[in-house]
Amino acid sequence: MEKIETIEQFEQICLSQRPFLFLKNSLTCPISHRAWIEFEQFTHDFPHIHAYYLHVQHARPLSQHIAQMFHVRHESPQVLWITEQGAQWHASHWNVTYEEMKKATMSAS
Repeated sequence: MEKIETIEQFEQICLSQRPFLFLKNSLTCPISHRAWIEFEQFTHDFPHIHAYYLHVQHARPLSQHIAQMFHVRHESPQVLWITEQGAQWHASHWNVTYEEMKKATMSAS
């Protein structure tokens, strides 16, 4: 997992690392805390999957940029599976689970 805070960092990843998993996380929301634990466990178990995250409190412009770029409503927590074809899957709130991330990333592999 790597923390991303700028649009420039994100655009560089888009050019060089697809596919990848991306989490938008809030530092103050208990639902985000649970999503963070799921994301952390998933990335630990599947280290070959590139994974990045942002904390919305520190990277609001980037969070909004991602929503606009991939035509998804901004939510937090929110996880996106981004491939060459764009955001192939995304989930938010209670749907950010280990099993859902596994289904999304494995079905696209």
